[in-house]
Amino acid sequence: MTMAGQTINDRLLAARHSLAGQGLAKSVCKATTEECIGPKKKHLDYLVHCTNEPNVSIPHLANLLIERSQNANWVVVYKSLITTHHLMAYGNERFMQYLASSNSTFNLSSFLDKGTVQDGGMGIPGGRMGYDMSPFIRRYAKYLNEKSLSYRAMAFDFCKVKRGKEEGSLRNMNAEKLLKTLPVLQAQLDGLLEFDCQSNDLTNGVINMSFMLLFRDLIRLFACYNDGIINLLEKYFDMNKKHARDALDLYKKFLVRMDRVGEFLKVAENVGIDKGDIPDLTKAPSSLLDALEQHLATLEGRKVSAANTPTQSSSSAFGTAAASSKFDTSNGIDEQLKAQVLAEEEAAMNQYKSKVSSPTSSGAAGASAALTNPFLSSPPASQAGQPIVDLFGAASAQPAAAAAGAPQAHATKASDDLLQLGNPFADMFEASGNSGGNAATAAGATGHAGDGSAAEYAGTGSPFDWGATDDDGRAAQ
Repeated sequence: MTMAGQTINDRLLAARHSLAGQGLAKSVCKATTEECIGPKKKHLDYLVHCTNEPNVSIPHLANLLIERSQNANWVVVYKSLITTHHLMAYGNERFMQYLASSNSTFNLSSFLDKGTVQDGGMGIPGGRMGYDMSPFIRRYAKYLNEKSLSYRAMAFDFCKVKRGKEEGSLRNMNAEKLLKTLPVLQAQLDGLLEFDCQSNDLTNGVINMSFMLLFRDLIRLFACYNDGIINLLEKYFDMNKKHARDALDLYKKFLVRMDRVGEFLKVAENVGIDKGDIPDLTKAPSSLLDALEQHLATLEGRKVSAANTPTQSSSSAFGTAAASSKFDTSNGIDEQLKAQVLAEEEAAMNQYKSKVSSPTSSGAAGASAALTNPFLSSPPASQAGQPIVDLFGAASAQPAAAAAGAPQAHATKASDDLLQLGNPFADMFEASGNSGGNAATAAGATGHAGDGSAAEYAGTGSPFDWGATDDDGRAAQ
Protein backbone atom coordinates (compact mmCIF):
# COMPACT_ATOMS: atom_id res chain seq x y z
CA MET A 1 0.00 0.00 0.00
CA THR A 2 1.24 3.49 -0.83
CA MET A 3 0.39 7.05 0.13
CA ALA A 4 1.17 9.82 -2.36
CA GLY A 5 3.56 7.54 -4.18
CA GLN A 6 5.48 6.47 -1.09
CA THR A 7 5.13 3.14 0.65
CA ILE A 8 3.89 2.72 4.20
CA ASN A 9 7.41 1.72 5.22
CA ASP A 10 8.75 5.01 3.85
CA ARG A 11 6.16 7.01 5.79
CA LEU A 12 6.70 5.16 9.04
CA LEU A 13 10.48 5.51 8.86
CA ALA A 14 10.26 9.24 8.13
CA ALA A 15 7.84 9.72 11.03
CA ARG A 16 10.13 7.83 13.37
CA HIS A 17 13.05 10.12 12.47
CA SER A 18 10.83 13.19 12.93
CA LEU A 19 9.77 12.12 16.40
CA ALA A 20 13.40 11.48 17.34
CA GLY A 21 14.41 14.92 16.06
CA GLN A 22 16.70 13.40 13.44
CA GLY A 23 16.22 15.83 10.57
CA LEU A 24 19.22 14.68 8.58
CA ALA A 25 18.21 11.03 8.81
CA LYS A 26 14.69 11.96 7.69
CA SER A 27 16.06 13.75 4.61
CA VAL A 28 18.21 10.76 3.69
CA CYS A 29 15.17 8.53 4.11
CA LYS A 30 13.10 10.83 1.86
CA ALA A 31 15.79 10.76 -0.85
CA THR A 32 16.03 6.97 -0.76
CA THR A 33 12.40 5.84 -0.67
CA GLU A 34 11.08 2.66 -2.27
CA GLU A 35 9.48 4.59 -5.16
CA CYS A 36 10.89 3.50 -8.49
CA ILE A 37 11.91 7.01 -9.50
CA GLY A 38 15.14 8.94 -9.04
CA PRO A 39 15.69 10.90 -5.81
CA LYS A 40 13.61 14.07 -5.85
CA LYS A 41 15.23 17.42 -6.50
CA LYS A 42 14.09 19.03 -3.26
CA HIS A 43 15.64 16.29 -1.14
CA LEU A 44 18.92 16.38 -3.07
CA ASP A 45 19.00 20.18 -2.80
CA TYR A 46 18.60 19.99 0.97
CA LEU A 47 21.36 17.38 1.35
CA VAL A 48 23.72 19.45 -0.82
CA HIS A 49 22.94 22.42 1.41
CA CYS A 50 23.71 20.29 4.47
CA THR A 51 27.22 19.52 3.18
CA ASN A 52 27.91 23.27 3.23
CA GLU A 53 26.68 23.79 6.77
CA PRO A 54 29.49 23.79 9.38
CA ASN A 55 27.25 22.33 12.09
CA VAL A 56 26.30 19.27 10.01
CA SER A 57 28.37 16.15 10.59
CA ILE A 58 29.67 14.90 7.26
CA PRO A 59 30.62 11.48 8.71
CA HIS A 60 27.07 11.11 10.03
CA LEU A 61 25.59 11.97 6.63
CA ALA A 62 27.89 9.57 4.80
CA ASN A 63 27.18 6.77 7.27
CA LEU A 64 23.42 7.27 6.91
CA LEU A 65 23.72 6.78 3.16
CA ILE A 66 25.96 3.75 3.56
CA GLU A 67 23.45 2.29 6.03
CA ARG A 68 20.63 2.76 3.51
CA SER A 69 22.73 0.95 0.90
CA GLN A 70 22.53 -2.18 3.05
CA ASN A 71 18.77 -2.41 2.52
CA ALA A 72 17.32 -5.53 0.89
CA ASN A 73 15.26 -3.50 -1.62
CA TRP A 74 17.21 -2.72 -4.82
CA VAL A 75 15.42 0.62 -5.26
CA VAL A 76 16.54 1.88 -1.84
CA VAL A 77 20.11 0.68 -2.43
CA TYR A 78 20.32 2.18 -5.90
CA LYS A 79 18.92 5.54 -4.76
CA SER A 80 21.40 5.69 -1.89
CA LEU A 81 24.21 5.27 -4.43
CA ILE A 82 22.73 7.95 -6.68
CA THR A 83 22.38 10.37 -3.74
CA THR A 84 26.00 9.72 -2.76
CA HIS A 85 27.18 10.30 -6.33
CA HIS A 86 25.18 13.53 -6.51
CA LEU A 87 26.78 14.82 -3.30
CA MET A 88 30.23 13.88 -4.62
CA ALA A 89 29.56 15.95 -7.72
CA TYR A 90 27.72 18.96 -6.30
CA GLY A 91 28.18 18.93 -2.55
CA ASN A 92 30.93 20.48 -0.49
CA GLU A 93 34.33 18.89 -1.01
CA ARG A 94 34.31 17.85 2.65
CA PHE A 95 31.96 15.03 1.68
CA MET A 96 34.37 13.61 -0.90
CA GLN A 97 37.30 14.07 1.46
CA TYR A 98 35.59 12.03 4.14
CA LEU A 99 34.73 9.16 1.80
CA ALA A 100 38.30 9.12 0.50
CA SER A 101 39.96 9.29 3.89
CA SER A 102 37.78 6.76 5.71
CA ASN A 103 37.21 3.08 5.20
CA SER A 104 33.57 3.78 4.40
CA THR A 105 32.99 2.02 1.10
CA PHE A 106 30.00 0.35 -0.47
CA ASN A 107 30.41 -3.37 0.07
CA LEU A 108 27.92 -4.47 -2.57
CA SER A 109 30.01 -6.85 -4.65
CA SER A 110 27.63 -9.70 -3.82
CA PHE A 111 24.36 -7.74 -3.73
CA LEU A 112 21.38 -9.58 -5.19
CA ASP A 113 17.69 -8.72 -4.92
CA LYS A 114 15.60 -11.80 -5.69
CA GLY A 115 12.31 -10.01 -5.18
CA THR A 116 9.50 -9.65 -7.68
CA VAL A 117 8.94 -6.66 -9.94
CA GLN A 118 9.57 -3.48 -7.98
CA ASP A 119 7.49 -0.70 -9.50
CA GLY A 120 6.76 1.27 -6.33
CA GLY A 121 3.11 0.26 -6.48
CA MET A 122 2.61 2.63 -9.41
CA GLY A 123 2.06 -0.06 -12.03
CA ILE A 124 4.78 1.25 -14.31
CA PRO A 125 4.85 -0.86 -17.51
CA GLY A 126 8.10 -2.73 -17.94
CA GLY A 127 9.08 -2.48 -14.29
CA ARG A 128 12.46 -4.22 -13.81
CA MET A 129 13.07 -7.22 -11.66
CA GLY A 130 15.35 -6.68 -8.71
CA TYR A 131 17.33 -9.65 -9.98
CA ASP A 132 17.95 -7.85 -13.30
CA MET A 133 18.96 -4.56 -11.67
CA SER A 134 21.40 -6.10 -9.19
CA PRO A 135 24.38 -6.27 -11.63
CA PHE A 136 24.09 -2.54 -12.32
CA ILE A 137 24.01 -1.81 -8.59
CA ARG A 138 27.19 -3.83 -8.08
CA ARG A 139 28.98 -2.06 -10.95
CA TYR A 140 27.77 1.37 -9.88
CA ALA A 141 28.99 0.82 -6.32
CA LYS A 142 32.36 -0.31 -7.66
CA TYR A 143 32.71 2.90 -9.66
CA LEU A 144 31.88 5.10 -6.66
CA ASN A 145 34.49 3.22 -4.62
CA GLU A 146 37.00 3.77 -7.43
CA LYS A 147 36.12 7.46 -7.52
CA SER A 148 36.89 7.73 -3.80
CA LEU A 149 40.16 5.83 -4.22
CA SER A 150 41.22 8.20 -7.00
CA TYR A 151 40.61 11.17 -4.74
CA ARG A 152 42.58 9.47 -1.96
CA ALA A 153 45.54 8.91 -4.30
CA MET A 154 45.56 12.33 -5.99
CA ALA A 155 43.89 14.67 -3.44
CA PHE A 156 41.68 16.10 -6.18
CA ASP A 157 38.67 15.06 -8.24
CA PHE A 158 39.48 14.41 -11.90
CA CYS A 159 35.96 15.55 -12.79
CA LYS A 160 36.56 19.00 -11.30
CA VAL A 161 40.14 19.88 -12.26
CA LYS A 162 40.84 22.64 -14.74
CA ARG A 163 41.17 21.58 -18.35
CA GLY A 164 42.57 23.14 -21.47
CA LYS A 165 45.91 24.11 -22.95
CA GLU A 166 46.61 27.14 -20.78
CA GLU A 167 45.55 26.15 -17.25
CA GLY A 168 44.78 22.44 -17.53
CA SER A 169 46.18 20.50 -14.57
CA LEU A 170 47.20 17.43 -16.55
CA ARG A 171 48.16 19.47 -19.61
CA ASN A 172 50.88 21.28 -17.65
CA MET A 173 52.00 18.43 -15.37
CA ASN A 174 55.64 17.34 -15.45
CA ALA A 175 56.44 14.01 -17.10
CA GLU A 176 57.27 12.03 -13.97
CA LYS A 177 54.09 13.02 -12.14
CA LEU A 178 52.03 12.53 -15.27
CA LEU A 179 53.22 8.92 -15.61
CA LYS A 180 51.97 8.28 -12.07
CA THR A 181 48.69 10.17 -12.49
CA LEU A 182 47.39 8.65 -15.74
CA PRO A 183 47.13 5.07 -14.37
CA VAL A 184 44.94 6.36 -11.52
CA LEU A 185 42.72 8.16 -14.02
CA GLN A 186 42.59 5.04 -16.19
CA ALA A 187 41.43 2.94 -13.22
CA GLN A 188 38.56 5.34 -12.48
CA LEU A 189 37.56 5.46 -16.15
CA ASP A 190 37.62 1.65 -16.30
CA GLY A 191 35.31 1.50 -13.28
CA LEU A 192 32.85 3.79 -15.05
CA LEU A 193 32.96 1.92 -18.37
CA GLU A 194 32.34 -1.38 -16.59
CA PHE A 195 28.80 -0.15 -15.89
CA ASP A 196 28.21 -1.49 -19.41
CA CYS A 197 24.52 -0.83 -19.97
CA GLN A 198 22.62 -0.75 -23.25
CA SER A 199 19.77 1.53 -24.23
CA ASN A 200 17.20 -1.23 -23.63
CA ASP A 201 18.39 -1.46 -20.00
CA LEU A 202 17.40 2.14 -19.26
CA THR A 203 13.73 1.48 -18.57
CA ASN A 204 13.08 3.14 -15.20
CA GLY A 205 13.79 6.45 -13.52
CA VAL A 206 16.35 5.05 -11.09
CA ILE A 207 18.84 3.62 -13.58
CA ASN A 208 18.19 6.55 -15.94
CA MET A 209 19.36 9.02 -13.31
CA SER A 210 22.49 7.03 -12.54
CA PHE A 211 23.26 6.88 -16.27
CA MET A 212 23.06 10.67 -16.55
CA LEU A 213 25.46 11.12 -13.62
CA LEU A 214 27.85 8.60 -15.20
CA PHE A 215 27.58 10.35 -18.57
CA ARG A 216 28.48 13.64 -16.92
CA ASP A 217 31.51 12.08 -15.25
CA LEU A 218 32.60 10.34 -18.45
CA ILE A 219 32.72 13.55 -20.47
CA ARG A 220 34.88 15.24 -17.84
CA LEU A 221 37.10 12.24 -17.16
CA PHE A 222 37.86 11.70 -20.83
CA ALA A 223 38.49 15.40 -21.40
CA CYS A 224 41.00 15.28 -18.54
CA TYR A 225 42.44 12.03 -19.94
CA ASN A 226 42.80 13.68 -23.34
CA ASP A 227 44.75 16.58 -21.83
CA GLY A 228 47.09 14.14 -20.11
CA ILE A 229 47.76 12.16 -23.31
CA ILE A 230 48.48 15.33 -25.28
CA ASN A 231 50.98 16.39 -22.61
CA LEU A 232 52.48 12.90 -22.63
CA LEU A 233 53.01 12.96 -26.39
CA GLU A 234 54.55 16.42 -26.27
CA LYS A 235 57.14 15.18 -23.80
CA TYR A 236 57.64 11.71 -25.29
CA PHE A 237 60.65 12.45 -27.51
CA ASP A 238 62.53 14.00 -24.59
CA MET A 239 61.97 11.07 -22.20
CA ASN A 240 64.53 8.50 -21.16
CA LYS A 241 64.12 4.88 -22.18
CA LYS A 242 62.12 3.74 -19.13
CA HIS A 243 59.72 6.67 -19.21
CA ALA A 244 59.26 6.35 -22.97
CA ARG A 245 58.37 2.67 -22.57
CA ASP A 246 55.78 3.51 -19.89
CA ALA A 247 54.41 6.37 -21.97
CA LEU A 248 53.98 4.17 -25.05
CA ASP A 249 52.12 1.59 -22.96
CA LEU A 250 49.82 4.33 -21.59
CA TYR A 251 49.12 5.59 -25.10
CA LYS A 252 48.19 2.09 -26.33
CA LYS A 253 45.81 1.68 -23.38
CA PHE A 254 44.33 5.06 -24.21
CA LEU A 255 43.45 3.89 -27.72
CA VAL A 256 41.61 0.88 -26.30
CA ARG A 257 39.65 3.03 -23.86
CA MET A 258 38.82 5.45 -26.65
CA ASP A 259 36.89 2.65 -28.41
CA ARG A 260 35.02 1.79 -25.21
CA VAL A 261 34.14 5.45 -24.59
CA GLY A 262 32.76 5.60 -28.11
CA GLU A 263 30.46 2.66 -27.34
CA PHE A 264 29.19 4.39 -24.17
CA LEU A 265 28.50 7.58 -26.12
CA LYS A 266 26.53 5.62 -28.72
CA VAL A 267 24.22 4.42 -25.95
CA ALA A 268 23.83 8.02 -24.77
CA GLU A 269 22.90 9.10 -28.29
CA ASN A 270 20.43 6.23 -28.67
CA VAL A 271 18.51 7.20 -25.52
CA GLY A 272 18.00 10.78 -26.63
CA ILE A 273 20.95 12.86 -25.42
CA ASP A 274 21.54 15.67 -27.90
CA LYS A 275 24.30 15.00 -30.42
CA GLY A 276 25.70 18.45 -29.70
CA ASP A 277 26.49 17.27 -26.16
CA ILE A 278 28.42 14.24 -27.41
CA PRO A 279 31.99 14.82 -28.68
CA ASP A 280 33.08 13.31 -31.97
CA LEU A 281 36.08 11.09 -31.22
CA THR A 282 38.32 10.90 -34.29
CA LYS A 283 41.35 8.68 -33.91
CA ALA A 284 44.89 9.87 -34.46
CA PRO A 285 46.52 8.35 -37.56
CA SER A 286 48.22 4.99 -37.16
CA SER A 287 51.44 6.61 -38.35
CA LEU A 288 51.66 8.33 -34.94
CA LEU A 289 51.82 5.00 -33.10
CA ASP A 290 54.42 3.78 -35.61
CA ALA A 291 56.57 6.85 -34.96
CA LEU A 292 56.36 6.35 -31.19
CA GLU A 293 57.32 2.68 -31.46
CA GLN A 294 60.23 3.48 -33.78
CA HIS A 295 61.57 6.09 -31.37
CA LEU A 296 61.41 3.64 -28.44
CA ALA A 297 63.17 0.99 -30.53
CA THR A 298 65.92 3.50 -31.24
CA LEU A 299 66.33 4.26 -27.53
CA GLU A 300 66.51 0.54 -26.74
CA GLY A 301 69.01 -0.12 -29.52
CA ARG A 302 66.68 -2.46 -31.38
CA LYS A 303 66.46 -2.60 -35.14
CA VAL A 304 63.30 -1.20 -36.62
CA SER A 305 61.56 -3.18 -39.33
CA ALA A 306 62.68 -1.89 -42.71
CA ALA A 307 59.05 -1.69 -43.85
CA ASN A 308 58.32 0.84 -41.08
CA THR A 309 61.39 3.05 -41.33
CA PRO A 310 61.02 6.50 -42.88
CA THR A 311 63.86 5.70 -45.32
CA GLN A 312 61.98 2.82 -46.95
CA SER A 313 60.61 3.44 -50.43
CA SER A 314 59.68 1.40 -53.45
CA SER A 315 62.81 2.53 -55.27
CA SER A 316 65.22 2.00 -52.37
CA ALA A 317 68.03 -0.51 -52.31
CA PHE A 318 65.99 -2.56 -49.80
CA GLY A 319 63.08 -2.84 -52.19
CA THR A 320 65.35 -3.80 -55.08
CA ALA A 321 67.16 -6.41 -53.05
CA ALA A 322 63.96 -7.85 -51.66
CA ALA A 323 62.56 -8.17 -55.16
CA SER A 324 65.62 -10.09 -56.30
CA SER A 325 65.17 -13.84 -56.71
CA LYS A 326 68.59 -14.25 -55.10
CA PHE A 327 67.03 -13.14 -51.79
CA ASP A 328 64.60 -16.05 -51.79
CA THR A 329 65.34 -17.93 -48.56
CA SER A 330 63.97 -21.16 -50.00
CA ASN A 331 66.86 -21.22 -52.50
CA GLY A 332 69.53 -19.83 -50.17
CA ILE A 333 70.84 -16.24 -49.91
CA ASP A 334 73.68 -14.93 -52.02
CA GLU A 335 76.35 -13.95 -49.47
CA GLN A 336 77.65 -10.99 -51.47
CA LEU A 337 74.16 -9.58 -51.93
CA LYS A 338 73.40 -10.20 -48.25
CA ALA A 339 76.49 -8.24 -47.15
CA GLN A 340 75.58 -5.40 -49.51
CA VAL A 341 72.02 -5.16 -48.21
CA LEU A 342 73.08 -5.29 -44.57
CA ALA A 343 75.60 -2.51 -45.14
CA GLU A 344 72.98 -0.34 -46.83
CA GLU A 345 70.47 -1.04 -44.07
CA GLU A 346 72.98 -0.11 -41.39
CA ALA A 347 73.78 3.15 -43.15
CA ALA A 348 70.07 3.98 -43.49
CA MET A 349 69.41 3.22 -39.83
CA ASN A 350 72.33 5.36 -38.71
CA GLN A 351 70.89 8.21 -40.75
CA TYR A 352 67.46 7.68 -39.18
CA LYS A 353 68.88 7.51 -35.65
CA SER A 354 70.71 10.79 -36.15
CA LYS A 355 67.37 12.42 -36.85
CA VAL A 356 65.53 11.24 -33.74
CA SER A 357 68.23 10.68 -31.12
CA SER A 358 68.79 14.39 -30.34
CA PRO A 359 65.46 16.19 -30.89
CA THR A 360 66.64 19.37 -29.15
CA SER A 361 70.09 19.61 -30.72
CA SER A 362 71.10 22.66 -32.70
CA GLY A 363 72.34 22.98 -36.26
CA ALA A 364 71.40 20.80 -39.21
CA ALA A 365 70.84 17.69 -37.06
CA GLY A 366 68.50 19.62 -34.75
CA ALA A 367 66.53 20.99 -37.68
CA SER A 368 66.16 17.50 -39.12
CA ALA A 369 64.96 16.12 -35.77
CA ALA A 370 62.49 18.98 -35.40
CA LEU A 371 60.82 18.00 -38.64
CA THR A 372 60.31 14.42 -37.45
CA ASN A 373 59.08 15.32 -33.95
CA PRO A 374 55.63 16.97 -33.85
CA PHE A 375 55.75 17.34 -30.07
CA LEU A 376 58.70 19.72 -29.55
CA SER A 377 57.87 22.71 -27.37
CA SER A 378 59.34 25.01 -30.06
CA PRO A 379 58.01 23.81 -33.44
CA PRO A 380 59.92 24.58 -36.66
CA ALA A 381 59.22 27.82 -38.41
CA SER A 382 57.27 26.14 -41.18
CA GLN A 383 54.74 24.97 -38.60
CA ALA A 384 54.79 27.97 -36.26
CA GLY A 385 51.13 28.76 -36.77
CA GLN A 386 49.88 25.25 -36.17
CA PRO A 387 48.68 23.75 -32.88
CA ILE A 388 51.13 21.22 -31.46
CA VAL A 389 48.61 18.44 -30.87
CA ASP A 390 44.84 18.67 -31.19
CA LEU A 391 43.56 15.13 -30.80
CA PHE A 392 40.23 13.65 -31.76
CA GLY A 393 38.62 16.47 -33.71
CA ALA A 394 36.85 16.23 -37.01
CA ALA A 395 39.03 14.82 -39.75
CA SER A 396 38.26 17.79 -41.99
CA ALA A 397 39.72 20.32 -39.53
CA GLN A 398 42.74 22.19 -40.91
CA PRO A 399 45.75 23.65 -39.11
CA ALA A 400 45.68 27.31 -38.17
CA ALA A 401 48.45 28.09 -40.58
CA ALA A 402 46.58 26.52 -43.50
CA ALA A 403 43.43 28.45 -42.59
CA ALA A 404 45.42 31.66 -42.71
CA GLY A 405 46.74 30.85 -46.15
CA ALA A 406 50.21 29.84 -45.01
CA PRO A 407 52.03 27.20 -47.09
CA GLN A 408 51.77 23.63 -45.80
CA ALA A 409 55.30 22.33 -45.61
CA HIS A 410 56.04 18.62 -45.37
CA ALA A 411 52.41 17.69 -46.13
CA THR A 412 53.16 14.02 -46.37
CA LYS A 413 54.68 13.52 -42.89
CA ALA A 414 52.80 11.63 -40.16
CA SER A 415 53.22 14.61 -37.87
CA ASP A 416 51.25 16.79 -40.28
CA ASP A 417 48.37 14.31 -40.18
CA LEU A 418 48.40 14.63 -36.41
CA LEU A 419 48.47 18.41 -36.50
CA GLN A 420 45.28 18.51 -38.55
CA LEU A 421 43.22 16.89 -35.81
CA GLY A 422 40.90 18.91 -33.60
CA ASN A 423 39.97 18.65 -29.91
CA PRO A 424 36.21 18.46 -29.28
CA PHE A 425 36.74 18.94 -25.54
CA ALA A 426 38.51 22.29 -25.83
CA ASP A 427 35.43 24.32 -26.70
CA MET A 428 33.15 22.22 -24.52
CA PHE A 429 34.91 23.21 -21.31
CA GLU A 430 36.62 26.54 -22.06
CA ALA A 431 33.73 28.67 -23.29
CA SER A 432 31.46 30.38 -20.76
CA GLY A 433 28.01 28.90 -20.22
CA ASN A 434 24.92 30.49 -21.78
CA SER A 435 22.43 29.60 -24.58
CA GLY A 436 20.19 27.25 -22.63
CA GLY A 437 22.87 25.12 -21.02
CA ASN A 438 23.92 22.90 -23.93
CA ALA A 439 27.41 21.47 -23.58
CA ALA A 440 28.33 22.05 -27.22
CA THR A 441 26.70 23.50 -30.30
CA ALA A 442 27.56 23.51 -33.96
CA ALA A 443 29.31 26.86 -33.54
CA GLY A 444 31.10 26.15 -30.24
CA ALA A 445 30.48 25.22 -26.63
CA THR A 446 28.98 26.79 -23.54
CA GLY A 447 30.22 24.70 -20.61
CA HIS A 448 32.30 25.93 -17.66
CA ALA A 449 36.02 25.25 -17.53
CA GLY A 450 36.40 22.59 -14.90
CA ASP A 451 33.62 23.68 -12.56
CA GLY A 452 31.84 20.33 -12.76
CA SER A 453 28.65 21.82 -14.19
CA ALA A 454 25.97 19.45 -15.40
CA ALA A 455 23.61 22.16 -16.51
CA GLU A 456 24.74 21.68 -20.09
CA TYR A 457 22.80 18.45 -20.25
CA ALA A 458 19.51 20.07 -19.40
CA GLY A 459 17.06 21.34 -21.97
CA THR A 460 18.27 19.01 -24.70
CA GLY A 461 15.03 17.18 -25.24
CA SER A 462 16.46 14.14 -23.50
CA PRO A 463 14.22 11.83 -21.49
CA PHE A 464 16.73 12.32 -18.67
CA ASP A 465 16.38 16.09 -18.31
CA TRP A 466 14.90 15.71 -14.83
CA GLY A 467 18.19 14.22 -13.65
CA ALA A 468 20.36 17.21 -14.58
CA THR A 469 21.37 19.71 -11.94
CA ASP A 470 23.75 22.62 -11.82
CA ASP A 471 26.86 22.99 -9.69
CA ASP A 472 24.96 24.12 -6.65
CA GLY A 473 22.68 21.12 -6.75
CA ARG A 474 19.76 23.07 -8.28
CA ALA A 475 17.91 21.33 -11.06
CA ALA A 476 18.37 22.87 -14.50
CA GLN A 477 15.22 24.55 -15.68
